[in-house]
Amino acid sequence: MPARRQIRKNAPIVRRNTVRLPDDIAHRIRAGHPWVYREALGPRFFAPEPGTSIDLIDGDGEFVGRGLYDADGAIAVRVFARTSTVAIDGRLVRERLRAAIALRERTLDLSKLGALRLVNAESDGLPAICVDRYAGYLVVQLFSSAIAPLRDELYAALDELCAPAGIYEQRRYRPLGGEAPRQPAADLIRGAPAPVEIEIAEDDLKFVVDVTAPLSTGLFADLREGRRAVRHWARGRRVLNLFAYTGAISVYARAGGAVEVCAVDVAAKAHARARRNFAASGFDPESAEHVVGDVFKVLAKMRERSRTFDLVVIDPPAFASAAARGGKPWSAIRDYSELVTAALDVTAPGGLLAAASSTHKLTAAEFELALADGAYAAGTRLQIVDRRALPPDFPALPGFPESSYLKFIVAARG
Repeated sequence: MPARRQIRKNAPIVRRNTVRLPDDIAHRIRAGHPWVYREALGPRFFAPEPGTSIDLIDGDGEFVGRGLYDADGAIAVRVFARTSTVAIDGRLVRERLRAAIALRERTLDLSKLGALRLVNAESDGLPAICVDRYAGYLVVQLFSSAIAPLRDELYAALDELCAPAGIYEQRRYRPLGGEAPRQPAADLIRGAPAPVEIEIAEDDLKFVVDVTAPLSTGLFADLREGRRAVRHWARGRRVLNLFAYTGAISVYARAGGAVEVCAVDVAAKAHARARRNFAASGFDPESAEHVVGDVFKVLAKMRERSRTFDLVVIDPPAFASAAARGGKPWSAIRDYSELVTAALDVTAPGGLLAAASSTHKLTAAEFELALADGAYAAGTRLQIVDRRALPPDFPALPGFPESSYLKFIVAARG
């Protein structure tokens, strides 16, 4: 007869849909980090159906957390609970949603904000789920198919607690095998269809948004404090807004008393929306100069003509095509200092550079080093005079550095 396999006495028993984590990762999850990457699951992990509830334990078999399994993305488990008695269900969704709304009511003057983040995903205990409010409409962003079991409960709770005119959904799944197919438009899930343009207020200004858009509605609520910083520093200055998009920063600069505003963006449609935003806030749409073109090419021409500005704003995308620059794609993570140098070349001595980064893959230390390297290459130096962070409707977790992704700095050129 074959010998029986010996089982170590008191060895922890790993049940189905339970994952034992290395001690360092278990500590990180207990401290508040909500992501377990796929490589942490080990080679023998049995892959369940997407959305399956997974219990996480440490090397001693002690409970660490509970999350939902994502079969496709780099993040394999998104942690919803750190108490073994908590189930990931509709009741949990409602409780977390109520708490998220209550936090905004305590920390913000909601009457001045037509664009507002109601649920900030992991930071509000609802991983892979963001909910933005634009006037009477809600836009829900889903970042993983793992939350499919909660989807109906989420929309029922939003209907009950927010009574929106309509709810739109954007799916932003990021599979390991490549980019997810882009949605032609956001899907109307509940309520009445929204008009193509909705006018919303922010502070004493107004902007036009499109909640049916497949990705961005036209106004980034997370950069609100950065826009306010530009308004504060714009008085009496000539302002250059690079990667201007729909011109929200340009409008804030004009409201702050800028004597000149020049906005540069590669998309003509973005400039058209910018003109609408100027008009919505009561400014002449043609009071700003709108330049269609690649930012680096435009900056090179301005440098050749010795054109300078007193405040230059750079808010680039994390990645951008740059075929016009020899076919080399531009990456904020790798090439931010190059952009800083080009921007400082058109910044007048004593002028200001306002720089933003919205990717967590570029840390705050790396961001500031890019500013320093860019200034060195431009033959000058920078002195930071203002820092802005995410507004209160984008709360961050101390154990989750990725949630503090946005950096915004105003620095004086030497």
